[in-house]
Formats: sequence, C-alpha cells, structure tokens
Amino acid sequence: MLRFASLALALTLAACGAGQSAEPADTVPAQKLTVFTGGTIYTGNPDLPTVDAVVVGEDGRIVGTAPPLSEDWDEAEIDLVDLKGSFMYPGFTDSHAHLMGIGQRELNLSLEGTASIAELVTRIESELVGMEPGVLLFGRGWIETGWPEGRMPSAADLDAVSPDNPVILTRADGHAMVVNTAAMEAAGITDETESPDGGAIERDADGHATGMLIDNAMGLVAPLRTKPDAADKARALETGAKVYVSRGWTGVQNMSVGPDEAPIMLELAGEGKMPLRLWNAFDATEEGMALAAAREYEAPTITNNAIKLYMDGALGSRGAQLIKPYSDRPDTSGLSLITDEDLADFMKRADESGIQVAIHAIGDLANQRILDIYEAGGYPPEKRWRIEHTQILAPTDIARVGALGLIASMQPSHAIGDLHFAPSRLGIDRLAGAYAWKALIDDGAVVAGGSDAPVEVGSPLIEFYAAVARKDLKGFEGEGWHPEQKLTREQALALFTSSAAYAAFQEDDLGTIEAGKLADFTVFDIDLMTVPEAEILDAKTVMTVVGGKIVYDASSAEGQ
Repeated sequence: MLRFASLALALTLAACGAGQSAEPADTVPAQKLTVFTGGTIYTGNPDLPTVDAVVVGEDGRIVGTAPPLSEDWDEAEIDLVDLKGSFMYPGFTDSHAHLMGIGQRELNLSLEGTASIAELVTRIESELVGMEPGVLLFGRGWIETGWPEGRMPSAADLDAVSPDNPVILTRADGHAMVVNTAAMEAAGITDETESPDGGAIERDADGHATGMLIDNAMGLVAPLRTKPDAADKARALETGAKVYVSRGWTGVQNMSVGPDEAPIMLELAGEGKMPLRLWNAFDATEEGMALAAAREYEAPTITNNAIKLYMDGALGSRGAQLIKPYSDRPDTSGLSLITDEDLADFMKRADESGIQVAIHAIGDLANQRILDIYEAGGYPPEKRWRIEHTQILAPTDIARVGALGLIASMQPSHAIGDLHFAPSRLGIDRLAGAYAWKALIDDGAVVAGGSDAPVEVGSPLIEFYAAVARKDLKGFEGEGWHPEQKLTREQALALFTSSAAYAAFQEDDLGTIEAGKLADFTVFDIDLMTVPEAEILDAKTVMTVVGGKIVYDASSAEGQ
C-alpha cells in the first residue's frame, strides 16, 4: 500500500516540479489528509495545467498536487474522494452578484422567462386570486427583449387585472420597474410629480405618467413595501447560498450589501449556514463606509473592506450614461447618479480609510468619467479599485483601464442577453467598445467575471459559455457583435478563478490549485476546456468544495 511517507514524497516531487517549495517528506506533519483523485483536475496554473490528485490537509489548505499515484491507499491515513471521471477546477467565484436578491428571487414572485406583456398580465391576474384588496403584489425578473408587443409594460396593462391592489414589478436589471395606477396613487405620484435627480418618471406623449420608473424614481414607491426584518434577510441569504453552491460557485463578491446584513452573514457562517466565501461591497452610506474601514463582522470566509456606488443606470432601461444620445431615443443620453465632485471626494475618503472601491458604470460616458477622475486623483494601480460592468467603452478608453490598474469586473451573460437590444440602443458603431473582454485583457487589464444575479440566472456554466462563444443560448450571434472579443477556454476559466481572486486581493489563497492555497474546488461532469461550446450548457454540477469540505454533492442531493 502507498504509505504516508511515500505519499508525502510524491507530493514533494510534484510541488518541486511545479516550481513550488515543499518540505522534506519526513517533516510533513502527521495529519489526516483528504485526497481528491479519479478524474481530470485542471489547476489553472499554466506551468502544470492538470494533475491526477490533490491532497488537502485538515486546515482546509492544499498540501500538494501529485502525479500518478498508486490506488492502493491506506484508508487509515487518508479520506479518499473519488471524482469518478468528472472534471475538477479551481473554485468558481462570481465576481459580481447580489446574494440577498438571489435568495429573494427564490422566495418571491419570479417573472423570469415571461415572454410577453400578455403573459405578464396573465401571471399577475393569477397571483392576485384570493388576495385581499389593498395588499401589495411585488415581483421581479421581467425583461421586454423579444416581446411581440415591442415595448415596455405600462400601468394601463396592469390596471386591467389589478385595479385594487398596488403592483410593483421590477425589471430584471433592477434599474427600472413598472407599477400600476393603484401603486402610483398610494405613493402620491401624479402627472405633475417631478422626476428625482438620477431618475425618471416615464411619460407618454400627453405628459401622463406611464407607470415606468427608472433608477432613483423607483424610490418613490419604496415606502409601499414592507421592509424585510432580520429573519427575512437571513432566510434569503441562506437560500441564495444554497442555490449558489448547488451551481458550483464557491464564492461570491457580493454587491450593494446593506450594513445591517453584515452581522446576519457572520451569524449564518458561525452556524454553518453560509457555505460560500463572501467578499462584501457595502452600500456607500456613512454606516457602510465605517464598517468597511473597520472591517467589522469578518470571518475566515467573509471579507468586509469594500464599498459600492453607482455612476449611472442600465442600458436596457436607457439609464446608462452615454457620450452621445441613444440611437433609438435621441432625446436622452441616460442618467448620472453622482457628480464628478462627489465621486472625487468619495475616492479621496476611501483612499484615506483604506477601503477598496467598486463603481457601477455601464455607459461610455460613465466609464470615461471614472477613468478621468481616477487619473486626476493620481491613485496607483495597487489600489485595485474596480469598475463594475465596464460594459460600454469609447474605444480610446479601453487601454486606459489596464494602464490605470483598474479592475474590469464584467459579466459575460450581459453580452449574450443584450445582443438582442444593444444594437438599437447604441447603433452598430458603438458596439466596437461594448463588452470588450478580449481587448481589455490584451491591453493589460484584469477582467474578473461575474453574473450580476439576480439580474441574470447566476450560472457559472452560462457565464463560461458566454465568454467563449459570445452567442446567445440558442447559438444566435447578432450583426456587428464582434466575435473577435470572445475568449479562449483558459482566459474564460481565469475570469472566475485567478482573476476573481486578484480582484479581491485573494490571489495568495485562491484562484488556482496549488500547494498552500485554500482547497476551493468546482467539479462538473463535462470537460469545459475541450467540449464543443454548445455542450458547455449541458454540464451538471457534481461537487462543490470550500476549504476542503464538500458543501454540495449531487449524489446526495438527488434524493432531497
């Protein structure tokens, strides 16, 4: 049998072969080891792309990787995890998601997949059956792309089935909503109500409010919703985490987090109910700034040192701030949600407090303003401040992202969803700087990959597919969609592993399968690195491992 000493020697040789330091075999501490083997293991390390075994210590860190070893293991010395021919990767991290929203999507009315205004109205009518008059109905997830009506829904559409119940339905992107007349009346919105700064009350040709509220205008109806209490938030966070580990995610860079969520996440982690690693970017409030500066409520799996703020809205709802007007709405160039002066002041305060900054920017003007203000402030690349989405760039600004050391936090699924409406919003010419993953990487930027769930599904497989195919889920590729921006399999893997780790200052612990790093692994039943691109979407999660512990196992989950 392969005894402990020979296993240690094999690990020593493997580590040395990969350019890693290793202790002599006789100095390896006597501890119970876990060995993952029996499949293809992609390390994410170009010097040693695949290995046959990964050995994990009791502390949840990788002891080493090994070349072919005897299968005659001594079970008294190791726990053997047989991958059964599946494919292991460094743990996939979603570099931009909203964990609370992911959980709430599971617990509330989801409008994902609604195919028309007619279907939307029918679903609302069904939900209202038996509901007392005056009770609010809330839902999220509709998107009008491809609807036969060719327009956004309106209050008039909803009024036909909900005259007595306020209805609030948030668009998938979270930057727009449609409300019915009952909701507008309850919130005091009239045709004369002025749009707030950074928001818009959409109106028809006669000046009547249509029921569409964009960005900051959504706050006008916020008082109508019962605020979730701590128990509600805990339930949503726990639900979201369970969903995410079942999909193969080992970590989430969690955006727009309310400061009150921090103690809840810490408590869940202590109770073993938060299996994900969390890197939290808090709302840009005074409380959020103080929490991030003090790094309160942290744990080995929770990092709290970042703040999230917004430059503009979303492209689909025409809130993204553009240099030139929208091609399909020349009367608007989008919305600015913060002034240059306030952003410069915020950057200065964050720098002084040692806070990492993440800034939402979709439109080319919003991105350009960040680049200009960051450059004027003289901030060094070591800050690793992030532009969340980096979605549309003036071509001349692409090289500036990497040159300034800013992280481009991008979501490949946005490109394959937006291809159905972005050409009309932007025009063909502006697509040259849209979703420019390859150009950004070639010019030296670090691109971290995420999903923006619950805006998108939140599947690592969809995100990986989108990055390498740059086609929608049916294989459609639109005119002027710049296929040269698609990524190689290796680049796509890096988006969710090594680059995601770098974007969170975690590259010493995460991102590759190497000795000394944390044992976070994602296991699928399909080889993402070699199968035809369309087959990527057919993959199933086999196992999710965080800190050496199996937090999701498909074989045991099937009967649940």
